[in-house]
Amino acid sequence: MKARGSFEVTSWNEDTYEELDGGVRLTRASVEQRFTGDIAGEGAVQWLMSYRSDGTAHFVGLQRITGSVGKRTGSFLVETSGEFDGTEATGAWSVVTGSGTAGLEGLRGTGNFRAPHGSNATFELEYELA
Repeated sequence: MKARGSFEVTSWNEDTYEELDGGVRLTRASVEQRFTGDIAGEGAVQWLMSYRSDGTAHFVGLQRITGSVGKRTGSFLVETSGEFDGTEATGAWSVVTGSGTAGLEGLRGTGNFRAPHGSNATFELEYELA
């Protein structure tokens, strides 16, 4: 099955934890989101980011999503990695095995998202439910 929709960033708190030579900096961000579409609910993610001197970045994170996927409700985790090119972030999702709760127990899948600079993004998730 395929889930599509969008999410809005509702909170973003980012701090630099290390400055490296050549203008590279490492940051940590705590982010909250609101999902609509085939996945509806709330999300929270912790990002670790490596910014390059030109303002582009690589990021990784663990994200918790609580709400519904289709007609089933619960929560699940996705592992995320991606790139920010200075104007848009693109990333790949992978559902963390065994992380689904309640009606989402057994959820598996992979997907992606696109987030132009700003607070709105779109996503797709190819998934299976046991």
